[in-house]
Amino acid sequence: MESLGEKLKSAREGKELDLEQVSKDTKIAIRYLRALELEDFSGFPGETYITGFLRNYGVYLDLDVQELLSLYRALKIQEQPVPVEQLLRQPSSFPKAALAVVLVIIALGVAAAGLYYLMTTRPGSPQAAAPAPRDPVEYVMSGDSLDNRFYRGDTILVSFAQDQFKLELQNIGEAVTIRTPGGQVILDLSQDANIDLDNDGIPDLQIRAFDYVKNNAENGVQLHLELGKVPALAAAGDSASAEAAGVSGQQASTVIFSSPNPYPFTLQSNFQGYCMFRWEILMERDRRDRNERYFQRSEEHNIQAQNGIRIWISNAQAAKFQVIGGGRTVPVEIGGAGEVVVTEIKWVKDDDNRYRLIVARLETGST
Repeated sequence: MESLGEKLKSAREGKELDLEQVSKDTKIAIRYLRALELEDFSGFPGETYITGFLRNYGVYLDLDVQELLSLYRALKIQEQPVPVEQLLRQPSSFPKAALAVVLVIIALGVAAAGLYYLMTTRPGSPQAAAPAPRDPVEYVMSGDSLDNRFYRGDTILVSFAQDQFKLELQNIGEAVTIRTPGGQVILDLSQDANIDLDNDGIPDLQIRAFDYVKNNAENGVQLHLELGKVPALAAAGDSASAEAAGVSGQQASTVIFSSPNPYPFTLQSNFQGYCMFRWEILMERDRRDRNERYFQRSEEHNIQAQNGIRIWISNAQAAKFQVIGGGRTVPVEIGGAGEVVVTEIKWVKDDDNRYRLIVARLETGST
């Protein structure tokens, strides 16, 4: 059985990725990535950083995060073995006299506890003060990026284009909810969201959610914010954009999600039979290579993207598809039995400045 470090390293090398590229994509420093693969946890600031980085790295490599965490806990247990002397020690007989002394001490302790309770609960006795609730904190993003742990109610002031915009962390539940000038943004673990601050149709700020515990707001969430223009998405039916992408035609589209801002999503494919499957990430310079593979019954494949995915399948009903994003999972139908289908799942912008994640079937000849 592969160890934790071997599993991470072999998955990374299987994807032909070096640590520098992984660090760029995940925002995790190379020294921490290398330490995870070497199973050397001495250089991490704390336990939450280890588990948080391990979760993010596992999601990035399409690994089972719970299995990785179980392997890590097993390592921690092995680092604290029970002393051999304690395992070999034989139980000793306990003198009756000593037992009597212990019983007397216990009785005295119970009496003292009862007396203390009576004294502290009678009228007028001072009660222990409850912990004061944490007051929300307002942070100022002074440069082009900000990394910090935020808690519910915290706000962030972002200066951009000679104006100042406020963001607020509203909730930490199954996902993280952030109020922005354009509306609510919902982030899953290790997902990005592009925010249009000045409402000009072009995203200005990218936010990523790191280490947090679902439905536990007390632990907060680690957020990374970075300013930078992100190319606007093409609207559905834009013939010039379709021609530039090599698409000869496009049929009617189906809306999966609607949001004030686009956010990352995952296309999950569960294969029911043997077929050829190709996929290509859209509008991401570092991930635009076409991939293809034969899949067999009961295999599963996940594709993560920020802007869109183009897929080609030799039999449209050889797989069941669902899109996961924003804390929701939606099944997607792309065609009938035996059909060769080319489909794009992508964010497009409406005339009312809202974004829709759509399924747009293309002509087969466009492959």
